[in-house]
Amino acid sequence: MAPTLFPMESKSSKTDSVRVAGGPQACKHLAEKKTMTNPTTVIEVYPDTTEVNDYYLWSIFNFVYLNFCCLGFIALAYSLKVRDKKLVNDLNGAVEDAKTARLFNIASSALAASGLVLVFIFLRYPLTDY
Repeated sequence: MAPTLFPMESKSSKTDSVRVAGGPQACKHLAEKKTMTNPTTVIEVYPDTTEVNDYYLWSIFNFVYLNFCCLGFIALAYSLKVRDKKLVNDLNGAVEDAKTARLFNIASSALAASGLVLVFIFLRYPLTDY
């Protein structure tokens, strides 16, 4: 015999009439058939976009001070694209644009720094002897 959910409830009509009529009132709720519904809860999980670095401050610095061949401007444009994609929860696009912004920031910083070093070298050792 399979276990039942309500053990006091029987299948025959004789015992149902006897039990409901003569049974104690405390067990009346056991005689009624209860249906339990499983309420479902939907939880929307968004990817954590705080881990994606947008290199915004570095891009602004490169744009204002070290804008070598407009690479700082391009890095700033990609940094803004990263922020927009983080708002839309496009994590893959934000990561790709963050990599591109980092690349342009590195290129802009390196080329501007090497240009400044060359300027200081030529100021220290002028080309008058050549």
